[in-house]
Amino acid sequence: MLRAATEDDVDTIRRLRNQQANRAVSITAHEITADEHAAWWAKASADPSRRVLIYIRDGATAGVVNFFDLDGPSGAWGFFLDADGLAERGETLPAWIEVMREATAYAFDDLGLEVLTGEVLEHNTVVRQMNRRFRFVEGTPETRYADGREIRVIPISLREHDRRKGKS
Repeated sequence: MLRAATEDDVDTIRRLRNQQANRAVSITAHEITADEHAAWWAKASADPSRRVLIYIRDGATAGVVNFFDLDGPSGAWGFFLDADGLAERGETLPAWIEVMREATAYAFDDLGLEVLTGEVLEHNTVVRQMNRRFRFVEGTPETRYADGREIRVIPISLREHDRRKGKS
């Protein structure tokens, strides 16, 4: 289940985002400070072209889904899971499939998008494989510099008429 994030979720969002597994596959890899996170939340929660959603699995917060640049027929997204908690319970793969299914349905059915875009780091082959399973198409990789490191970022996109519906 996805629900809108609230002020009560801010600390949990930061805790999950700062998990090592999530930082390792993010463009911004440093640990997010409380002040940095508060500034992000103040901006994100007031931005009409953004949605921050909490992914709930078995009654517990299991991830965060961000939609942004929602100003027309296309929008961008990204998400991260409670990598530590889900791994401990042996639920990472089913949660991953479920959040992708729910988030793409939200993008197309609730937000009415025609195209959903995002980015993935080139070295993140597991996510790239899952994206293909959900019919995302990769664009041309580009080199960026973030947090003192060189990274290769691949744009991805999914058109509404190409998406998988139902069980993946």
